[in-house]
Amino acid sequence: MDKEEQRQFFQDTIERNKGILLKVARAYCPNNEDRQDLLQEIMIQIWQSIHKYDDQYKMSTWLYRISLNVAISFYRKNTTRIKNITQYNEQFVLITDEEITENEQNLNFLEQFISELRELEKALMLLYLEDKSHTDIAEILGISVSNVGTKIGRIKEKLKTRFSQIKS
Repeated sequence: MDKEEQRQFFQDTIERNKGILLKVARAYCPNNEDRQDLLQEIMIQIWQSIHKYDDQYKMSTWLYRISLNVAISFYRKNTTRIKNITQYNEQFVLITDEEITENEQNLNFLEQFISELRELEKALMLLYLEDKSHTDIAEILGISVSNVGTKIGRIKEKLKTRFSQIKS
């Protein structure tokens, strides 16, 4: 593939799969500026790796793997700053507008609780909420299928506990 074909393939890939990139960025970056930085890092890594793509694998699996690896690295580099932003957001979320429905409020809490999870747990929940199969999740994250099920069960229990704390 020549440079022009590679550029076009890259642009088409990003356009068709931008939802994946946005979901990963949103899960790891509560702040819009950080999210934009992370998206840029993800796209750079995709561009640098596009020539290595093997079409025997699903494009979405390949993109999730790159996006999550970049997001986890990005998250580790910015842990302190992100932690401070998350703490600020926790205080902000408690000040809610009366017009926000209970479902919207629960979704806000779920998003907040997921943002507090460790990197691998966050990636697991992101993929789980995307209705990815345990097999796909295992392939994307490089862990066993049984480990996926076990970890998702534990994360669900953590989230239930967090919800019960806000309801009491």
